[in-house]
Amino acid sequence: MSLAKPLEITLAFTGASGAMYGFRLLQVLVAEQVKVHLLISSAARVVFATEHQMKLAGHPQQCQAQLVEMLGCSPDLITVYGKDDWFSPVASGSAAPKKMVICPCSTGTVAAIAHGMSDNLIERAADVVIKERGQLIIVPRESPLSAIHLENLLTLAKVGVTVMPASPGFYHQPTGINDLIDFMVARLLDHLGLPNKLLPRWGYAPAPVSSSGD
Repeated sequence: MSLAKPLEITLAFTGASGAMYGFRLLQVLVAEQVKVHLLISSAARVVFATEHQMKLAGHPQQCQAQLVEMLGCSPDLITVYGKDDWFSPVASGSAAPKKMVICPCSTGTVAAIAHGMSDNLIERAADVVIKERGQLIIVPRESPLSAIHLENLLTLAKVGVTVMPASPGFYHQPTGINDLIDFMVARLLDHLGLPNKLLPRWGYAPAPVSSSGD
């Protein structure tokens, strides 16, 4: 009797603010023994260094080893690819995982995917998931949104892409930034069909106390 193939997900970090959303998702995925095909843009590395003083190595194998050490996971769970690695599994519909998350997703990446540009591996991987009728989730982080941004997001939504803006809720009474990050990651896990152990679901947590006069 053959064993079921472990879940594989393509995860991409691009140059929008909110790098820790993506890193936290990566952390949770490998903790759940999900194999991650990881794509990191040059701009994303700048964001990681700026927002979190986290300098990710530019060479894919060095970055992979760095992340494996940081997360304390098996080397088999993370594979990092370069932006021009056209022979990677994620570049072909015959081999790419059926699920992909771009978190955070820059509006430049949104535009490129919406218009089928495929000029780098992140764009190509997203194009593959769309054409193969897989699940693509993008987490844009931009404000305000111009008509151009909205048109591009609508284009993607019309072909089945899940647009999940980085808009954490506050009804779970967060006490810090990590709670806000976990809110978004929990929603991503829900849409990926993975266990969510980060936050209590709506209606299952103690009801907040109403202010006087309500």
